[in-house]
Amino acid sequence: MEYLHKKLIVWQKSMQLANYIYDVTETYPSKENFGLVDQMRRAAVSIPSNIAEGRARSSDREFVRFLLIARGSCAELDTQILFSEARGYLTKEKRDKVCSLCIEVSRCLTGLIESLKQK
Repeated sequence: MEYLHKKLIVWQKSMQLANYIYDVTETYPSKENFGLVDQMRRAAVSIPSNIAEGRARSSDREFVRFLLIARGSCAELDTQILFSEARGYLTKEKRDKVCSLCIEVSRCLTGLIESLKQK
């Protein structure tokens, strides 16, 4: 059985974002493992997870609800990224890359939400 969410570009991009978050948080201080690192990883994984769960639901209305949750997780992650930079855990280059991915995913989510609302 093929899951339809895997074909969505926004799901694919959000998987890239989640993987990148796992990579960059590897270098965070160990004191953050059960704090910021855990929170960032959960927010990042929540994005593609909510896209997948919403896509599996029976209606566009339910799908939109899960997409909105995913977009909220994107905003949460963006805040955590900026906090990480302020704490000195992320370089400007890594911050720029992850913020760019967040913005791209958020824009894709917004576009998909708007197209589903117009149906």
